[in-house]
Amino acid sequence: QLQASGGGLVQAGGSLRLSCATSGFAFDGYTVGWFRQASGKEREGVSYIDNTDGRTWYEDSVKGRFTISRDRAKNTVYLQMNSLKPEDTAVYYCAAARSATYSTNRQLYNYWGQGTLVTVSS
Repeated sequence: QLQASGGGLVQAGGSLRLSCATSGFAFDGYTVGWFRQASGKEREGVSYIDNTDGRTWYEDSVKGRFTISRDRAKNTVYLQMNSLKPEDTAVYYCAAARSATYSTNRQLYNYWGQGTLVTVSS
């Protein structure tokens, strides 16, 4: 299971930290990704971290503003979001795929959290 939390309402330029708490599977054996879906748009990949080798990836529009990290002791992945923009407004989902997926292809992700809403006001 995955439990996403940390969303909320923030002004442009502000920060939020999303958390994805995982349970029921071997944390180190999975890639955990963050996806977002804005109203009326397709769900898109934002970032992922491979828990086996630590490899990370970011979508171009969030590079330099978002940072993904993990806490193995807590089986939790975080997404620190800084310098937020109104266009970052979306429901954010975390998902898990088998290790070394190195992709944001949604079909490769077997487990999905319930989503947490991020709203950035201008």
